Parts: sequence; structure tokens; C-alpha cells
Amino acid sequence: MSAPAPAVFFDRDDTLMPNVPYLGDPAQVRADPEAPATLARLRAAGFRLVLLSNQSGVGRGYVTREQVAAVNAELFRQLGLDFDGVYLCYEDPNNPATLPANGVSERKPSPVLAERAAAELGLALAASAVVGDRLADVRCARNAGMAAVLLTTNPGDRDFETARSEADFVTNGLPAAADWILARRKAK
Repeated sequence: MSAPAPAVFFDRDDTLMPNVPYLGDPAQVRADPEAPATLARLRAAGFRLVLLSNQSGVGRGYVTREQVAAVNAELFRQLGLDFDGVYLCYEDPNNPATLPANGVSERKPSPVLAERAAAELGLALAASAVVGDRLADVRCARNAGMAAVLLTTNPGDRDFETARSEADFVTNGLPAAADWILARRKAK
């Protein structure tokens, strides 16, 4: 069995593409133009790429799982690659009936999906990072024992300043996030 691999877990909306609330139409997907080169660079350096996203529109009844899958497929097409894993939470945070059958929330900041990805994909969480735009992303990283990179793509978020203070690194773009992740790996 091979050694666990490092990974970068990416949030989707306002991280890899602009946020369109409850997006179900692939025609509205616009990948961040810096994302393809950034992702290719991380993969070339040996990082596995994982999409980790809360998609509460499903639990709220605004979009279907099939629509979310179609949006993700279009995003991956525009990025020019597939992710090693896709882990999505469909819970409506205001409706306990949408929790998984075991009653344990998978919604970020919960580490449940990141831990499942680690087990299923053979990932070393301590050598991994989460890149996202919200406090939930930063706290998911913390809860799973990963580094937290905050993108400043969502400064109007009510918890942005808290997220900024809790993140390991704050940047306005994906290339700088990758620079920091790669430098962190070399320093270890």
C-alpha cells in the first residue's frame, strides 16, 4: 500500500468559480481563469485535488443532485481536468430532516466529508490544505487537522473578519494560494 498523499480541498463557489446562488444551469458556469494553471501546478507537485462543497440548494429543494452534478461537470470541463474526489453536502442547515440517516451533519465546518475523502482516497490530512472563501471552509480545515487558506473573494460575508483571523494564509487569488501551499510543503 502506498503512503497517504497530500491533497488540496477546494470549495466551489467564490473559489473556483463565481457564486451564483443555488446554481443548477451549467450554462452559467464561469471557471476562474487562473484556476486551470493553478490546479495543474498543484497536481504536478503531487497533490490530489478534491472538491468539498456545501450545496444546500438540494436540501432546500431549489436544485436537484443531477443539476449540481451537471454544473460540476461543466466546471471540470472548463478547468480541463477532473478532481480526484468530489464530496458534497446537500443538507439544508435549517432542516434537520435533511441530515444523513445517521443524524451526523456533513456540512462544513464539519470534518466528516474531508475525513471520508481521506479514508477513501488515501490522503494525509496533516499534509493537506483547504482553499475556500468562508469561515466554514477555514473551520473545516481546522477540524480536520489541515491548513486553511482563505480567498478574499467574499469580503462581504458576515464572518469574513473572523475567517481572516483564523486562516493560516489569506490571499486574493488561486496562484498565491498555490505558492503558499507549495512553500509550506517544502518547509516541512
